[in-house]
Formats: sequence, structure tokens, C-alpha cells
Amino acid sequence: MSTVFDFSPLYSSMIGVDRMVDLVETALRTEASASYPPFDIEKTGETAYRISLAVAGFAPKDLEVVAQPNLLVIKGRRAANEDQGARTFLHQGLAHRAFERRFELADYVVVKDAVHAHGVLSIDLVREVPEALKPKQIAIGVGARQQALELKPAKTRKAA
Repeated sequence: MSTVFDFSPLYSSMIGVDRMVDLVETALRTEASASYPPFDIEKTGETAYRISLAVAGFAPKDLEVVAQPNLLVIKGRRAANEDQGARTFLHQGLAHRAFERRFELADYVVVKDAVHAHGVLSIDLVREVPEALKPKQIAIGVGARQQALELKPAKTRKAA
């Protein structure tokens, strides 16, 4: 089943929504099978976030975290273990397959830290808007232009 959305009405009333539309279309195209490894995204502060991935069986050396502009890529690849062939499993429930997980990041979201503990990879993010781009209050003053525009009392003419 394919669902197509028409975003053209947004273009007539909003400027710069093309990136937002691309993100929505990417999210709609994401396959359901791309659910490995499971993860949580939480808001830890007003401008802070944390992504936690369940990476049981992966050592820190098996993981790679790459931050690019507006994109976070997390890869996991286990090295081949010579001892693996000598083991006989009755049930193997831990996934050991390689993975690549991508997260689209909003503008000015940067990776601050990545920690691997107890089979969970936690990545801390924060949104750092540059000072020059933050909204600022503009003071309204009375200047020379304003004084020139002020109405002056009308002169009364004497009747002749």
C-alpha cells in the first residue's frame, strides 16, 4: 500500500519548508525491517537530547559514531571470532549482525558525547543556535527622521 501526500499547499504559504518535506518523505520511505538495533530518543533538557541504542554483544571497538551536518550515522560491525565456530548453540537469540542506523538532525544539533555501558550506546546531543541567529529585541527610538515627520501646529492666516 502506497500513500502519497501532496505538500504543494505548504509551498504557497511557507518559505523554506522543502527540507521539512524531504524529512517527512524520508520517514515515510523507511522500511519496517530497519528496526535493528532498537533505540530510544529522549529529551533530557530544553535543548538537549539522548539517543540510546541496545547494542548487546558489541564492544566499543565494534561501534562507529559519525556526525555530519544534519546527519548522525551509527554503525556496528563485529569482528569475526575464530572461537565462534567451536561453539554450539542450542538457541542463539542475541543478534550479531552488522547494522547502520541513520538519524536526521535538525539545524545546529551537535553530538556532545557517546558512552557505551551495559550493552547500551548512549549519544548525547544538544541544539546550539549561534548567537547571531538567535532572536533579538530591537529597540525603537525617536530619531531625526521621526522628528521631521511630526505634525507642526498649523499657522493661522489673518483674514484680509
